Amino acid sequence: MTTMRREMGASYAFIERNFFLVKRYWGWEMAFMVYAIAGAMSIALIGVDQGSQALVFSLMIGAVFWNYLSTVFSIIAEQIAWERWEGTLEYTMMAPVRRGSQLLGSTAFAIVYGLVHTTVVLTALVLFFGLDLSHADFGAAAVFMLLGSLSVIGIGMMAAVLPLLYVERGAQMTFVIQSLLLLISGVYYSIEILPQWMQVLARFSPFTYVLEGVRKALIEGVPIGDLLHLVWPLVIMAIVFIPLGIWVFGRAERYAKRTGKLKRVG
Repeated sequence: MTTMRREMGASYAFIERNFFLVKRYWGWEMAFMVYAIAGAMSIALIGVDQGSQALVFSLMIGAVFWNYLSTVFSIIAEQIAWERWEGTLEYTMMAPVRRGSQLLGSTAFAIVYGLVHTTVVLTALVLFFGLDLSHADFGAAAVFMLLGSLSVIGIGMMAAVLPLLYVERGAQMTFVIQSLLLLISGVYYSIEILPQWMQVLARFSPFTYVLEGVRKALIEGVPIGDLLHLVWPLVIMAIVFIPLGIWVFGRAERYAKRTGKLKRVG
């Protein structure tokens, strides 16, 4: 019990540390928030231009939930880059704290931050466009957000290895992964318009299932029981990706310590 309490305290310490980082750079956070709202509005206005309320809703959901999932992904994937920028990477990785506690704290912060960020964006869009959500199934949408978060956490852990191993270009490589997920996951369009080989890749992206499920739940009010064909791939991805992410990160950490990459800052 004492060990568990200590490790939970360590996880909370990482949550608190990340909160203070956000607080320190609050100006950038405000800038990113304004950019996210403006970008989502710009995308949704395409539907207004086409005179289709359904298209507005579909584009808005794509923008909002991509914002959430990509925020969770980027925060987890950039944890190592944050440590390097702050000059604390070596101290953190050599501290007597279990890596699982660090990852738990970082992922918890990513989810909370993503929810707050996305709530602000969604509120701004609903107020601006005056959308009717009376027929939406919010419970089903919440299930997809939860399962999508778990799947994305595993991918983020694996992506976090890149800044650890490739000091000069690792952060850029995580951004490339995020951009490719945006391309293949049907954020603003149906994946059916993609080339066949890209449609195959789309089926390996949790974003694809989350966006399709949320759209059906919020636009059509489809209950979760009728969306199980979208749920079970996310469950499998969560079960596979999270342990795989922890394993990959552990291997990369041992390699980085052996080769002296923790000390390098550029």
